[in-house]
Amino acid sequence: MTPRIAWRCAGAAVGLVLVAVIVARVGDHMAGRTALPLPAPTAELIQRGAYLAKLGDCAACHSVRGELPFSGGLRMRTPIGAIYTTNISPDPRYGIGRFTLADFDRALRYGVAEGHSLYPAMPYTSYYNTTPEDVAALYAYFLDAVAPAAVPNRPGEIPFPLSMRWPLTYWRWLFASKPQAFAARAGMSPEEARGAYLVEGLGHCGECHTSRNVFMQLRALTPLDGSRYLAGARIESYFAPSLRSEGAGSLSDWNAADLAAFLRTGGNARAISFGSMSDVIVHSTQYWRDADARATARYLKSLRSPDLPQQFFAYDPASHEMLEDGNVSVPGALLYLNNCAACHRPDGNGYERAFPPLAGNPVVRAPDPASVISVILSGSVTPRTPATPAQFAMPAFGWRLSDREVSEVASFIRASWGNHAAPVQPHTVERLRNHRS
Repeated sequence: MTPRIAWRCAGAAVGLVLVAVIVARVGDHMAGRTALPLPAPTAELIQRGAYLAKLGDCAACHSVRGELPFSGGLRMRTPIGAIYTTNISPDPRYGIGRFTLADFDRALRYGVAEGHSLYPAMPYTSYYNTTPEDVAALYAYFLDAVAPAAVPNRPGEIPFPLSMRWPLTYWRWLFASKPQAFAARAGMSPEEARGAYLVEGLGHCGECHTSRNVFMQLRALTPLDGSRYLAGARIESYFAPSLRSEGAGSLSDWNAADLAAFLRTGGNARAISFGSMSDVIVHSTQYWRDADARATARYLKSLRSPDLPQQFFAYDPASHEMLEDGNVSVPGALLYLNNCAACHRPDGNGYERAFPPLAGNPVVRAPDPASVISVILSGSVTPRTPATPAQFAMPAFGWRLSDREVSEVASFIRASWGNHAAPVQPHTVERLRNHRS
């Protein structure tokens, strides 16, 4: 290639990039330009917006312990570097105090704010179906009821050129759904429709419980996209389990009352929340009205593909009998007796709402053992809510157990009492330990 041709190719490439940047900027500017009607900020509307903010779990990401509410600053790791959540208080300089309702709607449902596309860590990919009435109520709450917080936004830690925003516009065009108000699908009861609106929208359950592909978009946004929707996904060092009623590690054994209780209190007779789900309980679902918790549970119980079998748990007493007889010949059995059995009991049934059962626990039976490993390594604390004021802690065992020992005790737990989950390898423990450090 001659130097002249090389320069022409380089010039053409630069020109194409400039065109792509301009198109992206114009696209961001035009997103959601249709203004919504602005209702008067009545006390009733603001109260409704406050409840919707709880449904959307806004505080979990935009409030940091010890700082002013909704002032942002939560560090979030992404595959290309860390970002920090923004200030969404009504402060006119650092927050959203200068936002019109149309600006607020663009950020919430379109993923565009202040002239650029947002990182999809902001779950606009789920919020896209929020009704205009609910958008207006949320806007009224944040602008008229939240105290302004003059806290500057922290810059992200994504290196250049990955920090350029204009490629996010093309990601948004390719992978985010066009904003439209939720509409119940054929055959849904009013209760299931309400649950679908919460789960698929403001509740944004799919952001953690649905897997992503190489471009980090969700593989399914609704059940219409297939059985991957809410079928479980790795999130940081944990595995967010399946919320469907099919396959191993699913909620086949849970009824609607179990699900509603878990949402309102963080636990039931079958499991107790841990990790980031405890934050969801504390900041969001404990405040849900009983009717909304029941609607969500009914909708989740409807998620089952007719061609995929339900796998119900059947308790097997063999492991319990073996431990009672003092037989610790199975790898991990002695480790379990020495470290776990005092709280979770030799029969694996634990103590309700204090130390969760391991027998039949969908997290233990999940195809991905990340959550079991991470809880063993780092421990866990039950969420505190008015319904469950007492907290119970599981200590971290990572400092005293080697990778091999953690893999053995995790494998024992996953294979005992009828769990029948795959064994855990030491190298899997090592990777998670290094990721958490």
